[in-house]
Amino acid sequence: MLIASAGSFPSILNAGFGQAPKGDALSEVQRSPHYRDGAFRNQVAPPPSSGGGNKLATLWRFLTEKRDYAWPDEPLPVIDTDLAAIPRDSEVIVWLGHSSWYLQLAGKRILIDPVFSRYASPFSFINKAFPGDYPWSAQSMPAIDLLIISHDHYDHLDYATMKGLMPKVRRVITPLGVGSHLRYWGMNGQIITEVDWNTEVAVDDTLTVHVLPARHFSGRDLNRNQTLWASFMFVTPDRKIYYSGDSGYGPHFKAIGEQFGGPDIAIMENGQYDPDWRHVHMMPDETAQAAADLNAAAVLPSHSGRFVLARHLWNDPYRQLTRASRDKHYRLLTPVQGEPVRVGDRDQQFHVWWE
Repeated sequence: MLIASAGSFPSILNAGFGQAPKGDALSEVQRSPHYRDGAFRNQVAPPPSSGGGNKLATLWRFLTEKRDYAWPDEPLPVIDTDLAAIPRDSEVIVWLGHSSWYLQLAGKRILIDPVFSRYASPFSFINKAFPGDYPWSAQSMPAIDLLIISHDHYDHLDYATMKGLMPKVRRVITPLGVGSHLRYWGMNGQIITEVDWNTEVAVDDTLTVHVLPARHFSGRDLNRNQTLWASFMFVTPDRKIYYSGDSGYGPHFKAIGEQFGGPDIAIMENGQYDPDWRHVHMMPDETAQAAADLNAAAVLPSHSGRFVLARHLWNDPYRQLTRASRDKHYRLLTPVQGEPVRVGDRDQQFHVWWE
């Protein structure tokens, strides 16, 4: 009954469910060419899941299925990097676990999909993080010039994290509709930029953010696809950094690579995959192919290492992507959580920490 109610009355149960677009925000959503018949659509529609069952049954299975085998036997390595102490002129990328990333580009501090809570769900007893110390919090973050939210799933958009970050965030860029959650939680709407795919957002004369397609879905309750999902290209006079967000494999990767000429580093989804939903999450061999389609010079794997949403072993994404990358032209970068990746350093080495 609780789960069923969540589909109709989320805000009554928990503010963390957020709020779907209404009023002017809904009108803006409805003008999108990717919004049809009451929902956003992918460029290439995923076929129906082969897993069987309806959405409620799938949610129940996700909440109740034990996946102890998918957890590490001991805490994963973490480097407690003080992000505020990194010089502003240093161009670095720091993995903060799962799909949370800290970037410094063109003197800007950029935070992507931060989830600093110990769980990735509307309730603290569901989808807990791996054991071990986690050194980052909203309170420990420096002032953030730009916050990027790729879509509204709980492992990318966290209520408690957003509430804590609000005093520190100067500007937000999201796909259409996602800002409705943020405004509902109290964020100043004037700092939020919500845009459709293939939109260029000039932050200033040194940084442009391109909001680009992805192949995924959205929703924080049973009512799906009321907000858009996206990938992003960060372009400065010297660098191009791509973030895939969550995405199944599709022709958009090759199109993006052709449009931008290939990123210096591509942060690519690589985890939480399953044959039943491979059209909205990539298998590791597809991640490798997508990076090749982009013509990326280097690849950072994302979407694993802190939470369990799928039925594979916790370190299988790293093992499989390493194998799939052997015949590719890009460099595979595998930092531990908190280890700064120097964007311009093509000789920086990383060790195999997942075995």
